[in-house]
Amino acid sequence: MNIAITDGVNLTPSAFELGLDQWSSGNGTAGSASYAGASNAALVPADADFGACLELVKTQSTQKLRWMGQTPILPGVYLRITARVKAVSGNFCAVRIAGYAMNAANAHVGGLVEEAAPVTLTSYGKVVTVQAIVGSGTRAGVDMAWGTAPAYGHFGLDLTGQTGGVVRIEDIVIEDITEAFLRTLMDVVDVRDYGARGDGSTDDRAAFLAADAAADGRTIIVPAGSYRIASSLAIDSPIRFTGTLSMPAAARLVLQKNFDFPTYAQAFGDEELALKKGLQALLSYTDSNVFDLCGRRVDLTAPIDVKAAVPDTSSWANRRVLANGQISVSAGSAWNSTTVSSTATYATGQAYILSNVSNIANIPVGARVSGAGVGREVYVQAVDPGAAKLTLSQPLYGGSGTRSYSFTRYKYALDFSGMDYLSRFTIDNVEFLLGGVASGILLPREGDTFGLRDCWMVKPKDRAITSIGRGCQNLYIDRCDFLSNELDVNVEDRTSVCVNVNANDTKIRDSRFVRFGTTMVLDGTGHVIVGNHWFQGDGQVNGPRVPGLVFCSPNVQSTVTGNYIDNNFIEWTNEYAPDPDLGVQYSFGGLTMTGNTCIMDDVAAWVTWLSIKPYGSGHYIQGLTVSNNVFKSLNGNINRIEKVDTSFADLDYARMRNIVFENNIFNAVNQMTVNPVTVQVSQSSAQTVWTADAAAYLPFGGWARNVESLVAVGAITNGAGNRVNAMPYVTTEQGASKTLVTLTWPEAAKGKVNLRIRMDNPN
Repeated sequence: MNIAITDGVNLTPSAFELGLDQWSSGNGTAGSASYAGASNAALVPADADFGACLELVKTQSTQKLRWMGQTPILPGVYLRITARVKAVSGNFCAVRIAGYAMNAANAHVGGLVEEAAPVTLTSYGKVVTVQAIVGSGTRAGVDMAWGTAPAYGHFGLDLTGQTGGVVRIEDIVIEDITEAFLRTLMDVVDVRDYGARGDGSTDDRAAFLAADAAADGRTIIVPAGSYRIASSLAIDSPIRFTGTLSMPAAARLVLQKNFDFPTYAQAFGDEELALKKGLQALLSYTDSNVFDLCGRRVDLTAPIDVKAAVPDTSSWANRRVLANGQISVSAGSAWNSTTVSSTATYATGQAYILSNVSNIANIPVGARVSGAGVGREVYVQAVDPGAAKLTLSQPLYGGSGTRSYSFTRYKYALDFSGMDYLSRFTIDNVEFLLGGVASGILLPREGDTFGLRDCWMVKPKDRAITSIGRGCQNLYIDRCDFLSNELDVNVEDRTSVCVNVNANDTKIRDSRFVRFGTTMVLDGTGHVIVGNHWFQGDGQVNGPRVPGLVFCSPNVQSTVTGNYIDNNFIEWTNEYAPDPDLGVQYSFGGLTMTGNTCIMDDVAAWVTWLSIKPYGSGHYIQGLTVSNNVFKSLNGNINRIEKVDTSFADLDYARMRNIVFENNIFNAVNQMTVNPVTVQVSQSSAQTVWTADAAAYLPFGGWARNVESLVAVGAITNGAGNRVNAMPYVTTEQGASKTLVTLTWPEAAKGKVNLRIRMDNPN
């Protein structure tokens, strides 16, 4: 580009022979003294070297010569001023190109370099060329970098040094040499042309904004250097970094056309900082709702505290996505868990509070609570040191009292726990390589619809996904793969948990979970667990098995459908009840388990696939469907598929209702579980009272509470072989265990009948 050609700008000063009234002995501004009629200036019409030229006698310590015409200064344009001079007589002096910067208001712009390096004349008659380059940017070869404040300049030269000398000066030439600096100027805008210095200390934000405003669809380039940006910066144009930025933690960088990790990594020269700044920009009002890792791997040496990375945002509810890459961790002390011991007082009347907490200043938010009376996956949600109290994610089942507790804070690659509220945040197609060094994701305290889609999480140290509050509301996990760090650890020794939930409406679908201590711990209701495969086996023969899926809410209102439940069982508890005895709340109910493939391999015979564990007395089942599942044991039979864990209490079998076990398939299971169950009673000798025993079939050791039907198979006859036409009446809940049904006939009878017996009330 050459503005003399493209814009028709006349850069060449007037020739001396056209009149010295255009040449100032001052700064060149309007009204300044000119050389017209000056006693020390004369036109030479025909110099042998120069032709027509100006002859000056140096009478001042700095003899100025400035064209009074206005030479425009434009961002991105570089001008070269050239003068040829020679000493004629008298004392030798020095010559330098000089200028005078003016803004659009015709005022002088101070603080700029307005003189180039001088050249000393050393012999008479020798032609010396002096040159200087002026432009907006601080670049190699630019003598006078004026930035964007000047609108024009008055250019010429200075004679310095001894007075009394006589010099001749050829007509001064000014030309556009921008192409020498920017070979691809038509495609890019250089921030240095708009005043950026890249010295690490000057605030270059205004220069970046000016370059962005001028780009008009072109790409901004940021050359080598360190550019300090003192406050938030949004760039609308495409941008390419060679140099790097430094910004305060609270300052956002929003690159609207390059909102991706590779560009941010180039911008900051640090991958961890780039990811933090990308997340910071993501959680702000931008034109982009996806921060794309572009397949890049980000290595973390410490947890990313998202709230610290976004210090001015505590809540966010617009859809945002972190996508397409890999997050790995490097071992170091930053990932070490911290454990604090303390005594505290719990009162069931304040179910979520621990009070009188000793050592509270050392207990961090997000720590897991353990101790007597504490259920699984209970976390510290908030800390109030002044009141010496903690807010818990879940109540404790152990009742009121003062006890000792441990608080363990795991370290997570992505830690959202500082956020008060976060909604509609998705991690899509990201692989977490945790290497047994770090845990995965710590969810925000409140929020909804946090999601993982098509992600891998490999070897989380302690936890994969942890909720310390209700930021797990509507949590969804779709088509993800979780690989434990305890693959070679025996089942009973594993401590890891893949995911826990405190709120409602979780959707976990089409995902795979490999050998965690516990795969899922779910409180709340409305969960949909569909099409997954979770397995927790080991290499032991006749080994134990532990829960894989734990429901902690008694009225769970959830479905477990079409899953592959491999070497673990579903446990259903009420361990988050501050008073676990049945009160006015619903008891166990609302669970549908259908279409699952349930496998055990090399296990002890007492292992089951479904266990109900009430933590208090009085509970019963009021809605459970187990249908169309396959239960199969390999390398040894198991006794049955279900049980009640009476470690704390048994169920109330007199209140069972709406329980269905039907159409299941049993392989290598010693006893089928069916409800309602058809039992055939065959009586070969005439008796008045017949007894039907359904105990083995009825789930959970339930009572024989109802008979739905009684059908004679063939003729019922008396002792004489005559047909008995009268019907018997049935009596349920007979025997010491109340598992028998008796049929009482009006006369002694013999024959065969089918009874359909239930352990519940279906209504």
